[in-house]
Amino acid sequence: MDIEARIRRRRQRGTDQTLVLDYDLLNPAVHVPEPVGRGPVVERLLDHLNPVFDGSLPPDGYVWGPPGSGKSAVVSAVFSHLETPAMQPRTAIQTTTRAQSVELPRSVYVNGREVDSEFQLYRQILSDMTGGDGPSRGVSTDTVTARLQSLLSDRPGAVIAVDHADALEQSPTDIHAALATLDDAIAIVFIGQTPPSDVDGAPDLAEIEIPGYGQQVLIDVLMTRGSSGLADDVLTYDQARQIASRAGGNAHDALAALFGATVLAEDNGRETLRSADIEAGIEAVPKGGTSLGTVLALAPNRRRVLRAFLELDDTYLSSVSETTEAIADSTRVDLSTGTIRRFLYELADADIFHRVTAERTSGSGRPPSRLEPRFPTIAFRKLYDLGAD
Repeated sequence: MDIEARIRRRRQRGTDQTLVLDYDLLNPAVHVPEPVGRGPVVERLLDHLNPVFDGSLPPDGYVWGPPGSGKSAVVSAVFSHLETPAMQPRTAIQTTTRAQSVELPRSVYVNGREVDSEFQLYRQILSDMTGGDGPSRGVSTDTVTARLQSLLSDRPGAVIAVDHADALEQSPTDIHAALATLDDAIAIVFIGQTPPSDVDGAPDLAEIEIPGYGQQVLIDVLMTRGSSGLADDVLTYDQARQIASRAGGNAHDALAALFGATVLAEDNGRETLRSADIEAGIEAVPKGGTSLGTVLALAPNRRRVLRAFLELDDTYLSSVSETTEAIADSTRVDLSTGTIRRFLYELADADIFHRVTAERTSGSGRPPSRLEPRFPTIAFRKLYDLGAD
């Protein structure tokens, strides 16, 4: 437990009991600085990045594994530490085996969920390397590329982590080819769920596979983050084990279930988690569903449509048409019926909704379909309301 969490607990004593200290520590879309139970994976990633500490670039790599295995948590944490002031490329490092200073390559982390084009990818890299916003319009991709090449020309290069590579329109192969225009100035580390053997025309990449969490490690993840994010003794070991046993090694789903259970308990004015809260929290996380990070990265209008959907009574969910009309009547959105319908179908195509065809009892033509959420609904609702647009 960090010092900040200890201070929060002491300030809490003597006041009314609070169930939740910090929702961010329960949020599976928020990664902690020190991932729990992933020491060996961190070492494997550092082994791959080892040339960085000699001032040179590692080979291109691919970190992959199933959903919720901690890929983003590990890579973002390592790259964050590499970009601390003591490790930035301006810093000179000397050891007993080196008589000269070594300037380190820059480390850049890009979230693929936040870029939707080759231009946005280059822009994000440029922005991170300059410490400011890159150009958003009025310049071509070639211009941004030229700026990057100029920036890298007098540096020892950069290691670029492209997370959620599966979410990008371009495949890792296409991204690798596009970034290859920067010549020898960069090394790329892709992070994704797709096995390398399933990536068409995959470039020659050093592979780092991350398996799903074992149950005991997943219990440790829940207990560690729960002990920091919740009041004392709110989450029991048995409850953490119950969640972990249903999560199938997926830390995202486990944390989303704990998050949902906590919201339900808080909404009902309770100071502890009950078995019914835990069970309902688990049920609100679809198996093999879409992650909170993907949903939270949607454009604001689409998030508003999702939030309005979660307010609807079941009577409005029997068909897409009825759902569309009900959302159009909501005070949360100011969109046309046609736009809402288009958004709903696009969200279904993105696996954020599942379209279920209704059984026809009368009439002819195509039977209507209804939508079922494929994301952690309770957690999304709370996170949206905490920082609503």
